[in-house]
Amino acid sequence: MNRRAALSGAGCLALVGVFSMAIAVTSFAAHPARAAEPHSMPQVAASIPEIDPHEALGSKSAPVVMEVFSDFQCPACKTLFVSTNRQLMDNYVNTGKVYLIHRDFPLPMHAHSKVAAEYSRAAAQIGKLEPVEEVLFQNQEKWEQTGNLDGTVASVLSPSEMAKVRALVKSGTLDAAIAKDQALGQTYRLTQTPTTIFHANGQTLPYAGVMNWDILKQFLDQLLSRK
Repeated sequence: MNRRAALSGAGCLALVGVFSMAIAVTSFAAHPARAAEPHSMPQVAASIPEIDPHEALGSKSAPVVMEVFSDFQCPACKTLFVSTNRQLMDNYVNTGKVYLIHRDFPLPMHAHSKVAAEYSRAAAQIGKLEPVEEVLFQNQEKWEQTGNLDGTVASVLSPSEMAKVRALVKSGTLDAAIAKDQALGQTYRLTQTPTTIFHANGQTLPYAGVMNWDILKQFLDQLLSRK
């Protein structure tokens, strides 16, 4: 198994040697009651810190909030996005059941992930988060080799939109927001990407790694049935 394939299955390690696995990768379907211990952390969107509304999708009043800490160059993050995002959007986010928050957590071992986060965040500021997330993940292997983030993003934006994105990226003003996401991830003791933090029913439940759609759907339905 090559390094990319291994990372795709296990997730991209963020803090190797600093922490042991602080967030257990446990099957919610197998152990729904013991999936994670509740923490004294925010349970609703209004009380979750540092939410950029441009980086969030759905209704703020949704009974379930999902924070997805992701690295655009992480193969496992691509797997999670490709295998669950459209169904999650159609069945839970667009129906007001889930408030979905994208969190940037670029890892130092990925040469282009920080720049990818800058382009994505810039696009979000002009209302183009979804198409740019899609094109970055779908073309991950291509821009990983070439570093051509600009051309990748430009393929789904108009020239005027792209001009705004380039100006925002060049300004450097997006770095602070990315750093805030990374700092927040540290408070959750993230050890890998992707990591999803679920807030519902007065609990905060972390899941590290890729969750397939069937398990995610079952877990969300469990959370919603308890509201």
